[in-house]
Amino acid sequence: MPATPRDLPVWVLAAASLRAGTPVALLCVVRSEGSSPGRQGFKMAVTPDEVAGSIGGGIMEHKWVELARQRLREADAAPLLRPQIHRREAPTDRSGMMCSGEQEVLLWPLAAADLPTVAAIATSLQTGSPGSLSISPTAGLQLHPAETPPATAAAETTETPFYAFQPGLEWQYRERLGFRDQLTIVGGGHVSLALSRVLAELDFELTVLDDRLDLPTLEANDAAHHRILVDYENVAAEIPAGAHRYVVVMTVGYRTDAVVLRQLLGRSFRYLGVMGSVAKVAELRRGLQEAGFSAQQIARLRGPIGLPIGSQTPEEIAISIAAELIQVRREAAQKP
Repeated sequence: MPATPRDLPVWVLAAASLRAGTPVALLCVVRSEGSSPGRQGFKMAVTPDEVAGSIGGGIMEHKWVELARQRLREADAAPLLRPQIHRREAPTDRSGMMCSGEQEVLLWPLAAADLPTVAAIATSLQTGSPGSLSISPTAGLQLHPAETPPATAAAETTETPFYAFQPGLEWQYRERLGFRDQLTIVGGGHVSLALSRVLAELDFELTVLDDRLDLPTLEANDAAHHRILVDYENVAAEIPAGAHRYVVVMTVGYRTDAVVLRQLLGRSFRYLGVMGSVAKVAELRRGLQEAGFSAQQIARLRGPIGLPIGSQTPEEIAISIAAELIQVRREAAQKP
C-alpha cells in the first residue's frame, strides 16, 4: 500500500486516546535551525503508556516525554513553549545534546473537546484531503480547509510555506496537511518500481506516469499513490510545478525522454533529472539546445542522475537516485 504522511500515527494515537478517555499531550517542534535533531513540524503524541512520532530523539526527547507525562498525571492543562539549545555552553534552555542547533518545542495537552478536530486531522491525512492545522493560545487547535491558489504562472514559485511559526505572546503555529514533497516519475519500468519502493519510506507523495498499456511493472507498483496512463506529448498537464515538486524522467528510451523534457525544462521544479548514460544525457542536452532552450535552462537538468556509488541493478540505481533526492531536499531546507 502507498505510504501515509509521517504524522498520521501521532494523530491516530491522539484520537484513540481521547475516545478512550486516556490523557494525551501533543509535542511539536514549532521552530528549528542549524543542526537540530528535531526539525520544524516533528511531533509526538504522548500518553501515560504510549508514544507515537518523534521530536528528535535522544536525551532531549526522553526529558520532554517525561515532562508531558508528569503534566498529564497532574492534570495540568497549561501549554508550554520552550526553546531547546543543543550546545553545552548555552546559559539556559540546554537540551542535553551537543548538535549545535536549536529548536523550540510546544507541549500542548489535548482535551476531550479537541477530539473532533484531532479525528478530522487524522482522517485528512489518511485520505489525502488538503487542508491545514493551526495552534495558538487564543484559538487552540484548529483545522482549516484548503485554500485555492491563484491560477497564475507566478503561483508556481510563490507557494504558501508548509510550516509557519509566529513568535511572541500571541504566538501561532500553522502547517499544511499531507506530504510536503511530491515526486513524479515519468516512466513505469523496473527502476521506477524500485525507486517507488525506496521512496515510500521517505515521505514523498508518489506519482508514476507511463504511456504503455498493461505494463507489468506499473501494475505491480503498489508504492505509488497515483499511477496514470498518459500520452507523453501531453505530459506537462499531469505534472504541476512548484518549490516542493521533484521530477525524475526514465521513459523507455531517448526519444520519449526528449519529448518529456521539452515540455518540462522551462518550468520551475525543485528537481528535474533524467536517467541514462553520460553519452545519452549529453545527446539530450544537445537536442534541447537545438530546440531553443537556453544554457541556463539546460544547466538545471540533472543527469545522469544518482550519486556515484557504482550501482548496477534497478534496486541499486534506485538507492543512488533516492540519495540524490535526499541531498537536494536537505540543501533546500538549509537555504534561508
